[in-house]
Amino acid sequence: MKNLSILIQKYISYCQFQKGLNSKTTKAYNIDLNQYETFCLPHCFYEKDIICSFIESIRPQYKPKTIKRKVATLKAFFEYLSYEELIAENPFNRINLKMREPVVLPKVIPEKMLVKILNAAYKELNSAKTGYSIKCSLRDVAVLELLFATGLRVSELCNLKSDDVNLSDNFIKVFGKGAKERIIQICTPDVLSALKHYNKEFESEINSSGYFFVNRLSNRLSEQSVRFMINKYADTIKNCMHITPHMFRHTFATMLLEADVDIRYIQSILGHSSIRTTEIYTHVSASKQKQILQRKHPRKKLNINKG
Repeated sequence: MKNLSILIQKYISYCQFQKGLNSKTTKAYNIDLNQYETFCLPHCFYEKDIICSFIESIRPQYKPKTIKRKVATLKAFFEYLSYEELIAENPFNRINLKMREPVVLPKVIPEKMLVKILNAAYKELNSAKTGYSIKCSLRDVAVLELLFATGLRVSELCNLKSDDVNLSDNFIKVFGKGAKERIIQICTPDVLSALKHYNKEFESEINSSGYFFVNRLSNRLSEQSVRFMINKYADTIKNCMHITPHMFRHTFATMLLEADVDIRYIQSILGHSSIRTTEIYTHVSASKQKQILQRKHPRKKLNINKG
């Protein structure tokens, strides 16, 4: 099975250097393909029956979303091999798969809780005494404000370069999944103020690292640091709900939808390649629909004589 190992490495290199996929994506591809290679030994890796057996073997082990990803990795790998004429035929052309993934509604942060978290961050900033604690609090406020103001993925936020943040024209340039670029305007005065204040205090560290959000060592702020930050403020307000950075994104999108913003605008802001991904938020807004029908349904105005 040495040949398969070589082909996997060729494909990973192709994904890195020609498709421009990020390291997290190629790492996941590598794990999935190595798992398939281990399963294949000593059989022919491009046989239809072997692929089907592999898929059946992982069904009890993983959640539907993970299985779907692993199958998608295999499909893309065999498409590459077929296109490069490294195999005679793509075996997936003869495999009929139906992967039904249950709809999991995104979790949002209740508005009152969101207000409490932001209030706790500003309170810590206002009570900070030392230069170091003031700077840390400034960064916390800027990160939390930007997460909610833009719906950024935490990886997108942490990978913002200094040149990606334009505080003169009030926009940020974001490189999302697949290195797709999008521009997001910053239109809220409080958010702009927080970003400008942070930028002024961290100017030397930002220039040194090249990244907009930095840690105490003047290196790029990590995704884990953002998670710890959010947990800290959630604990401060004695919140029992586990809050993640991605929940800020879900909350941002849901609130826009509930404010009657066209879903295609939301799709563009979030950087979703497919409208189907964005449509998940229409399910979340069912609670808003219930409120509207309870309060404003025209039937309430009709005075019917029921005998």
